[in-house]
Amino acid sequence: MATIDEPLYPIAILIDELKNEDIQLRLNSIRRLSTIARALGEERTRKELIPFLSENNDDDDEVLLAMAEELGVFIPYVGGVEHAHVLLPPLETLCTVEETCVRDKAVESLCRIGAQMKESDLVDWFVPLVKRLAAGEWFTARVSSCGLFHVAYPSSPDQLKAELRSIYAQMCQDDTPMVRRAAASNLGKFAATIEQHHLKTDIMSMFEDLTQDDQDSVRLLAVEGCAALGKLLEPQDCIASILPVIVNFSQELSTDSSQHVRSALASVIMGMAPVLGKDATIEQLLPIFLSLLKDEFPDVRLNIISKLEQVNQVIGIDLLSQSLLPAIVELAEDRHWRVRLAIIEYIPLLASQLGVGFFDDKLGALCMQWLEDKVFSIREAAATNLKRLAEEFGPEWAMQHIVPEVLEKINNPHYLYRMTVLRAISLLAPVMGADITCQKLLPVVIASSKDRVPNIKFNVAKVLQSLISVLDQSVVDKTIRPCLVELSEDPDVDVRYFAGQALQACDQVMMSS
Repeated sequence: MATIDEPLYPIAILIDELKNEDIQLRLNSIRRLSTIARALGEERTRKELIPFLSENNDDDDEVLLAMAEELGVFIPYVGGVEHAHVLLPPLETLCTVEETCVRDKAVESLCRIGAQMKESDLVDWFVPLVKRLAAGEWFTARVSSCGLFHVAYPSSPDQLKAELRSIYAQMCQDDTPMVRRAAASNLGKFAATIEQHHLKTDIMSMFEDLTQDDQDSVRLLAVEGCAALGKLLEPQDCIASILPVIVNFSQELSTDSSQHVRSALASVIMGMAPVLGKDATIEQLLPIFLSLLKDEFPDVRLNIISKLEQVNQVIGIDLLSQSLLPAIVELAEDRHWRVRLAIIEYIPLLASQLGVGFFDDKLGALCMQWLEDKVFSIREAAATNLKRLAEEFGPEWAMQHIVPEVLEKINNPHYLYRMTVLRAISLLAPVMGADITCQKLLPVVIASSKDRVPNIKFNVAKVLQSLISVLDQSVVDKTIRPCLVELSEDPDVDVRYFAGQALQACDQVMMSS
């Protein structure tokens, strides 16, 4: 077999390899295309290699994907930018195959080549390719065409531009949902290349069509693109043109039968706030925002909460907290434990945005309430949440607001809640530092070693083990070790085991120090 070092790699061998039954051999020869092209020279590459690749009807997706990728960087091997158009036919064929990842890669390579082509070549070669794909009988060709308009449009003369806008409008109303989906997801890219006056007319009507599509996946993609469209317009045009459309379909979508569309809408509405500015956000978006916070589907509510920062920057924390707090309190007691869990996970983010004063007034009590939730995952998350709040607001704040209330709960008659307190102590200790841990947290743990429930006692052993690294060696020797020795003689086998583990950890720390 010819090696790369030989001066000429005959195209006949390539043809044989590409027809070989062994897929690995076919793949290797595709990956070696640039070497083969270099050996053949620019003219033979254009006249022999590229036509051969255009006719190569390999049916293996992996081989086709490799070919689509290689051709994207092939301009230097065909004689530079003036001959770039010879690479279009094989990629056009790849744009029509069934496998999505091959088509996507072919579109990506075409965009890369188109970006380097001369304007006259784009008009002569690239635009006709886009038109052929858009008129393709198979939906695969039409789907691919949607990703190419933004490359073809800028260098076209006015008459051709009008034709391209008209064809794209047809794509937005195609019979096949996959084509309309592609039109919706590429609309933002296409719109970015279009003149301002056409943007307000042609693009907005396409956008309206897509937001009223009968397929939820199409409406979803249209919704996701509206923030990108909004950024292309001046704020006053955005309020005049896009806002009515958004508000209009927001009202429909906020009652959309598909929870995924409502969920996407929640994300987008938050993204629109910076584009629209304070007044329009308060007047138009806030009501939709609050209605989505009451949505029956948890993900919709969570999407709103996760994007709070963007709205906060626009409308200010005072107004946000007034409108938001009732909804958060409601969600904090949601009957779906996963929603409660998600709210807990967002509390540190909320805390950082709302500031310590607001937090103490309104949310502090909730955080303590979760420590006594019926669901273990909520209690566990509540303990982690306290640690993250202590990190956010600092040990002094935690000492005033968290520690006393947590320690009080150690007297709860139910042993599961006493276990949560121990867990919270083990998480808070590293944040609070050695002094507070020694003075406030450690005595509570030591006292719990006398608990009548074995589960509490072996959790005491685990917590003491975690405190070894936080406290000074003298405290470990004087206080922790005697307690563990006592637990290691407990009647319960689990208590003895975990006490033994913790004593071993004490010994290791002692030996290493």
